Amino acid sequence: MRRENVNNMPETSRETETVERGRDRQQRDQEHQTSRNVVSAISQLADDNLTLVRNISTGLAVAGVIVIARSIRVITKFQAASEIPVRFIEGNVSLRGKVRSITERGIEVEHVPIYLPIISPLLLKHRDASTSPLLVHLAGVELTPEGKTWLQKNLVPPQTVWLKLISREDDMLHCLVSQSRGSMWSYCMNEELLRLGLARRAPIAGLPPGSPLYWRLHRRLHRAEVKAEKKGRGLWKKEGLWERAAKALKDNPLLRLMGRIFRRTRTE
Repeated sequence: MRRENVNNMPETSRETETVERGRDRQQRDQEHQTSRNVVSAISQLADDNLTLVRNISTGLAVAGVIVIARSIRVITKFQAASEIPVRFIEGNVSLRGKVRSITERGIEVEHVPIYLPIISPLLLKHRDASTSPLLVHLAGVELTPEGKTWLQKNLVPPQTVWLKLISREDDMLHCLVSQSRGSMWSYCMNEELLRLGLARRAPIAGLPPGSPLYWRLHRRLHRAEVKAEKKGRGLWKKEGLWERAAKALKDNPLLRLMGRIFRRTRTE
């Protein structure tokens, strides 16, 4: 009896292991099938609502861009010097604008912000349609009467200009004003006026005289003025020999006295 029991034990253990393996395989198959069903359900839901998912993604992306753009003020239209962030002035940011008019106080420029499709129209809907120009002064430059006339001829509304912010005083922006000549080249109006002898250098308002930016601009404008002086342009124009002689004769007291005597004798 004992021998029969000993011989039968291994067969019983093998049968038990086989049954347990079958159960484990069945359980794994069921779990795998459940996972596949969940993935299929999610995929089917996404396919059925693909348009909704895309719209939500687009909406979130647009909202993110709007928040970022408004935070760095790249699409904000400035209508007064006080609206421009301090970091723009300190960083000497360049703003694009259109010339409105040339006045005794300076150049009136309408700011044209960066345009972003879809986003810019959405923001503009909530703003007043009326616009106020920025008042701009040519930094480091004092215009002559001829310089003002030249500026009125060369900055005709609504030409586009670029304003490199240098400093701000009350409602006035002191800038380097640049204008495009063709698609690849632009020139600075501040330097051009000095090169033509139509302006004098002046202190750069709003900048400490010892600051690095002040001296960079000072050297830049000084070079332009020296060119005009060497070439005798504008207010540096040198009179010719005959012009100097005529002026000397005109200012001579003896000749003026003789002229008065001659006119008196003719009237008598």
